[in-house]
Amino acid sequence: MRDRDTDDSGARERRPDDRRSVSTIIPHVPRDHHDAPPAADASDAAPARPRTRRPRRAPKLEAAPGGGATVAPPRPVHEAVDAERRAYQRPPRRNDLASPTSQAVYRRVMETLHDGGVRFLVGGAYAFTPFTGIPRSTKDFDLFVAKAEIRRALDTLAAAGFRTELTFPHWLGKAYWGHDFVDLIFSSGNGVAPVDEGWFDHAPTGKVLGVDVRIAPAEEMLWSKAFVMERERYDGGDVIHLLRSRAERLDWNRVLARFGARWRVLLSYLVLFGFVYPGERSRIPPWVMEVLLDRLRNELTNDAPVGRLCQGTILSRQQYLPDVLEWGYADGRLLPNGEMSAHEIADWTAAIGTKK
Repeated sequence: MRDRDTDDSGARERRPDDRRSVSTIIPHVPRDHHDAPPAADASDAAPARPRTRRPRRAPKLEAAPGGGATVAPPRPVHEAVDAERRAYQRPPRRNDLASPTSQAVYRRVMETLHDGGVRFLVGGAYAFTPFTGIPRSTKDFDLFVAKAEIRRALDTLAAAGFRTELTFPHWLGKAYWGHDFVDLIFSSGNGVAPVDEGWFDHAPTGKVLGVDVRIAPAEEMLWSKAFVMERERYDGGDVIHLLRSRAERLDWNRVLARFGARWRVLLSYLVLFGFVYPGERSRIPPWVMEVLLDRLRNELTNDAPVGRLCQGTILSRQQYLPDVLEWGYADGRLLPNGEMSAHEIADWTAAIGTKK
């Protein structure tokens, strides 16, 4: 199915590049009419011609029903939308995703790892922006590395002068340079999205801050973000926007395989996508919906699993604590149902409100 390139008014809609190569990470942002124009040489400037603004014509009044006071006709829909847009403050235009100082640190980290032979993928805002076209400033820099290579990555950066730490032994390391830092991610906080060879096998290439790199695949980005539903951070909007920008280009067989037995989470987002964009719900391949709905229908004829299991902790490490600490539910993150040990869960829970 082809992308929808036009909206109802026929205007062209910008979409990220179809190619698997992600060649830009700082999207071109057109000049806003609020931006100051470039300075011109005063000697070449022609005398300014005074402009007169024609007074806005008052709306034509129509007689109210019953012969009462006259009323103005309703504004066209597009005028009402324009007025609503003007009522909200426009976010600042940004030509970059981080300060020049931070960019220099990020560039040095990538070059150091590359010279040390450590494989990595660029993620975070520097991957999300070219995939979706949504600019987003960032306080850090996300690199994905294989779990087997995290120690070598930290040692390589430490030898180059960075202060490093294995922040959470089950998913995250960090490298600091002054006030800037880089996240070295090798799994997810809930343990469901380990960085394996599939990440690297399907990673598109690109150039980030002048460095030739590979980008975290959209399928893995969608998969890992789908399980982030904390009170202070909910990545559902990112998932929906990834679907909007990549629906026809996603490897849906691989997406289904990634979610595996947790397919209900994927189905919930696909249903939500049809609510957010009712005119674009057909962009989700019908066969994908049929596969997931067949699984749902099959559950109606089978008995529910025995036991008290709460998998909400996979979605939020904090909001489902009463279930596992007070109400007697088993924690869905804990082996063998999940991928985490009791020690890792305790360490991750103790860090609520203090660390990433």
